[in-house]
Amino acid sequence: MAASKRCEVCMSEPGSHYCIACEEFYCGNCKLLHHNQKISRNHQFQKVSDLIPESKSKCSEHKEEFTLMCNTCNVPVCTSCVTGNHYGHKFSKLVDEVAKLQGDNETKIRTKTNEANENMKKIEESLRSFDTAVESVIKAITDEGNMIKDMVDKSVAQTIALVKKQSKNEKDKLMNMLSYAKSVLAAGQTLDRRRKELDMTRQDESLVQHIINLKEEINKLHINSLPEFPNISFNRKSVAEDDIRQLIGTYTIRKCSSNEEEQKQEHGDLHICFKCG
Repeated sequence: MAASKRCEVCMSEPGSHYCIACEEFYCGNCKLLHHNQKISRNHQFQKVSDLIPESKSKCSEHKEEFTLMCNTCNVPVCTSCVTGNHYGHKFSKLVDEVAKLQGDNETKIRTKTNEANENMKKIEESLRSFDTAVESVIKAITDEGNMIKDMVDKSVAQTIALVKKQSKNEKDKLMNMLSYAKSVLAAGQTLDRRRKELDMTRQDESLVQHIINLKEEINKLHINSLPEFPNISFNRKSVAEDDIRQLIGTYTIRKCSSNEEEQKQEHGDLHICFKCG
């Protein structure tokens, strides 16, 4: 519309708003008064800047303003077109058709924005629920790991205690054998000193008897044969990272129902759905 249009009510202010029903220009104040009147309360307005320029609102063939809508061709027409190229077609008022189209657009926009808003709320709620579920899974994994650690620590402590107990029994046997060997050595050294003393004694009938007695005591000395000495070693069991992950357990992220899901296990801790990826 031309910028020189004036308000058709007060005739003093620029007509910045166009009433589609009345086909008149209004300034801001007159538009407000127009809306406050019961008869025109539901009239729809457009900003002048949004209207089709006048140079394009007239029929190029008849030079008349478009006032009708050819529903057959879906184009605006003037009254002369009705008996011309559009003869026999179905028509409606252009203002009514514009209002209808604008209403349809408004309804569709509101529907789509409402759907987008609902989707946003559902996604946000899903994010909160997913974050909570992730924290729950992390806690479960941590608890499971701590339990396994406790079991490992307990098993290690029990194994070490058993090693100490059994090794002590073996050491006690060796210590007893060592003590006995020391006593035999001490007795042998005592007898050896007696032997040397007898070697220095004058030979007579009593010397023979002393030598015989010494021989009997030497024969009584018993040297135990050495047993097989104990040995200890540790046989390490090979454990891979996958074995540890299998002990902890697995987690699954699903994006479809369980009866539709086909899973592939990766690295022992993740299931990938072939259907939804």
